[in-house]
Amino acid sequence: MAKSSETAKKEKSDNKAASATLKKVLRYIKKYRLHMTLSIIMAAVTVGLTLYVPILAGRAIDLIVSPGNVDFEGISVIMAQIAIVVGVTAAVQWVMNNINNIITYHVVRDMREAAFEKIQRLPLSFLDVNPTGETLGRVTADADQFAEGLLMGFTQLFTGVVTIIGTLGFMLSISPMITVAVVVLTPLSLFIAKFIARKTYSMFKLQSETRGEQTAFIDEMISGQKVVRAFGREKESLEKFDEINERLRAYSLRATFFSSITNPSTRFVNNCVYAAVALTGALLSVSSGGAFSVGSLSCFLSYANQYTKPFNEISGVVTELQNSLACAGRLFELIEAEPQTPDKEDAYELGTAKGQVSLRDVCFSYVPEKKLIEDFCLSVQPGQRVAIAGPTGCGKTTVINLLMRFYDVNKGKISVDGKDIRDITRKSLRKNYGMVLQETWLKSGTVRENIAMGNPGATDDEIIEAAKASHAHSFIKRLPKGYDTVIGEGEGSLSQGQRQLLCIARVMLCLPPMLILDEATSSIDTRTEIKIQEAFARLMEGRTSFIVAHRLSTIREADIILVMREGHIVEQGSHEELLRRGGFYAKLYNSQFAS
Repeated sequence: MAKSSETAKKEKSDNKAASATLKKVLRYIKKYRLHMTLSIIMAAVTVGLTLYVPILAGRAIDLIVSPGNVDFEGISVIMAQIAIVVGVTAAVQWVMNNINNIITYHVVRDMREAAFEKIQRLPLSFLDVNPTGETLGRVTADADQFAEGLLMGFTQLFTGVVTIIGTLGFMLSISPMITVAVVVLTPLSLFIAKFIARKTYSMFKLQSETRGEQTAFIDEMISGQKVVRAFGREKESLEKFDEINERLRAYSLRATFFSSITNPSTRFVNNCVYAAVALTGALLSVSSGGAFSVGSLSCFLSYANQYTKPFNEISGVVTELQNSLACAGRLFELIEAEPQTPDKEDAYELGTAKGQVSLRDVCFSYVPEKKLIEDFCLSVQPGQRVAIAGPTGCGKTTVINLLMRFYDVNKGKISVDGKDIRDITRKSLRKNYGMVLQETWLKSGTVRENIAMGNPGATDDEIIEAAKASHAHSFIKRLPKGYDTVIGEGEGSLSQGQRQLLCIARVMLCLPPMLILDEATSSIDTRTEIKIQEAFARLMEGRTSFIVAHRLSTIREADIILVMREGHIVEQGSHEELLRRGGFYAKLYNSQFAS
């Protein structure tokens, strides 16, 4: 009993979710109300012309009176009329289908744009928690599935509704008595379709979610294929994929099974109606003494068939819409996700910063119950080089995330040139930082475009100078098309070290007043690293710089070294001072050079 109650609650919740999603979809369709109006007019014209054909056919049949008593001339005229009507109907239907395509793909385009635009404004916490493949699946696969269902809806729903109304009018004009019988019996098919549709939404939702999980897993395994093979985890990966694939098969099979029984069920009801109409009409034709002719019966049967046919189509559309609404629901979850806190209305536009940075009593944690940074205080003067050292997980990169305002502090305050960074626009704040991360990112495009990403107006000479300063110029010249080589295509594939050099060149071209170097030389050989350190030393002159490094040899020249442990600064000073104290930093440093 409890299980039945729980199932009923779940169905009710799914129905509410589907209804809410449909309302959101209609808001997107509302923009194209002119196209919708044209589509409905075209549907009405198509149906009107289609329904006129049985009338002409009935007239032709009534011209066949008996053997040898056939009006061939009259039949020829009617056949010519039928041909013209069919031709015009086909042309109007073609126009209607094109309009429906325009509406569908414009709506899906708008939803995709809204989703992608939202991704640009989502807090990094959302992207950190949700797998990339899952988000990708919502914008691509789910949007495609939604488009298919929506197109079917436009193509068949309008035409079906207008056909039902039109045939009803024509049947009433021929025989009101039989029409009433048809109207009473036919809606049974809709009740069957509605009952099945309620069952299928939750199954299509599970199918869509599992498809997203599968996309995320495939993306994860392809990107990490070298590691998978290095550790011999191919079998385990395949087993995990098989498990997800099996769940997807089970959900898809159940969803498809329930949706596939809709059409046969409604057809059975409609065929029973058709048989009842044929029998009643035949008896009426025999007993009416010519008042209800064979031509009229033929015409009525054609209308009865056309009246019941849309119910089959609409029932098919309803089940397909359950799938598309489930996919649209997942897309709307992304579109409606909570964006990052917007800049204040009176937010300050930071010009070229002097580089004075202050952190006062800063507290931050990614998860409330797991504390990370507590009561963090730091004062950096313009032009100072600050290095942050410490074991993995102590909060070094987190400090960088807070400085760049990728995350906001839970408590305390971070200031640049005396202004709280929460009162500064994110764009102007980040424009004052040049950032090189351990994880390199290059967009699809030429080497030149990637270096000039932060300074699109740079000249070729400036780009080449930046490349020379980062020691990237020599390997770029050896590429097939030099600076015009497209990265990632054939011979344009680069090693991790070369990619990192391009990221360094990108920063050297911008020359921002503040620098953040987070393991910026981790993928570069020792000989090149020494040259890069020299280039960085020149670049950092007069610029406030934050350097995060595991290799302590790279931070010996820093003005201040902050030694972090479990979110706290445990030591602070220059390299020589910290070594003389013989504390935690000295132990870290000596452990790296013990040999």
